[in-house]
Amino acid sequence: MKAEATTTTGKPAPRRPRAGAAARVLAVAQAVAAVVVLARLARGRRRLPPLTAPAPGEFPGDAPPGGVAGRAAWIGGGTTSGGGKPGAGSPGISVVIPARDEERRLGPCLRAVLADPAVTEVIVVDDESSDGTARLAAAYGATVVRGRPLPEGWVGKQWALHQGLEEAHGEIVVTLDADTRPRPGLFGALAAALAEHDLVSAGPRFVCDGLAEQALHASFLATLVYRFGPIGPPVPPPPHRVVANGQCLAFRREAMRRADGFARVRGHMTDDVALARALAADGWRVGFLDAGGLLEVDMHESAAEAWREWGRSLPLRDVTRPAWQAADLAVVWLAAALPALRLAAGRPTRLDLALLAVRLLLATALRRSYARPGAGVLLSFLLDPATAVRLTQATLRPVRTWRSRAYGLGRADAVTCGARPGPPDRTAAR
Repeated sequence: MKAEATTTTGKPAPRRPRAGAAARVLAVAQAVAAVVVLARLARGRRRLPPLTAPAPGEFPGDAPPGGVAGRAAWIGGGTTSGGGKPGAGSPGISVVIPARDEERRLGPCLRAVLADPAVTEVIVVDDESSDGTARLAAAYGATVVRGRPLPEGWVGKQWALHQGLEEAHGEIVVTLDADTRPRPGLFGALAAALAEHDLVSAGPRFVCDGLAEQALHASFLATLVYRFGPIGPPVPPPPHRVVANGQCLAFRREAMRRADGFARVRGHMTDDVALARALAADGWRVGFLDAGGLLEVDMHESAAEAWREWGRSLPLRDVTRPAWQAADLAVVWLAAALPALRLAAGRPTRLDLALLAVRLLLATALRRSYARPGAGVLLSFLLDPATAVRLTQATLRPVRTWRSRAYGLGRADAVTCGARPGPPDRTAAR
């Protein structure tokens, strides 16, 4: 008979929990996470087509009169709700750009927007900038709206967009961040997409300079795909899982005014997803479409800035309920970070190797999301453990400051609060 282990005092030693049981539980959890990831990635086999520039003479038709004055005179004069050519019903397009201390980045965006003949009005909302943002925008010929002081309970970007929407005259409004670089045809493509959607969010190509910045950015981007699947799903997800890119949104002006969308998500740091989920819950058809051929974004100047700024918003802390936050983090840790850690330790399992192969296939697909893809995209899986740490950190200790302002944290259950006017009148909009 096997003798029972004893301590030096002769007493029986306490039994240690079996490590094998914990390993089996971890293996089962990782297998579940792998199935979830594969199911989400499989959605990419059937995606909505990317946005493409309309052919000459197509919707939205011929260009309005040249110059800022000519465009301003054309807005609304001869527009209808049905589309078509200028003078025969093509909708005016107002572009609203919220800007706070964006003098260094705003110029390329304005040049591209003002050169697009489909745009009939460009509004820059100067959100109490301390630099020459307003002066630069006026020099380019944009309409500058001097932002009013920020009311209590509002986040700056939503307040700026709310004011810009009040000033817009076009039937269609496109909102852009100052770091976007639109290409010819983007605005016509967005207008055409509104025939099938009520809110369109455009997925750009990213400009990332340097190996480290590109690798970190691609690792962050991969976590979004693991949690929500590729952009352009043919079947919309439930409202609480809708995602959007606030760098470029398009909608019909009157429908957004009736919904009072920006006011309803006024306290959220993750404003774009909060807006999309609130409107989807109202019955809006929200489309997140690939616009890589028509839009580029230069988000960050370094890997350190990407870690600090993008890592702040990616957890979607203020628009996601705790149970979903935990589930999403578990997927990232088990399906992305753990295989990379075990590979680095020289002890990967077969499932780890399979997940690493899937991750490399995703990295290959993500190359199309970058203007100048390099080795950083393919090597991004090595940074997945660090990315998981950053997402966990930002989930547990959310950042509440942005552009020299400090904010409270919006509640995840607040994205559908307030008046719910219902979906827009789609019959009139077509």
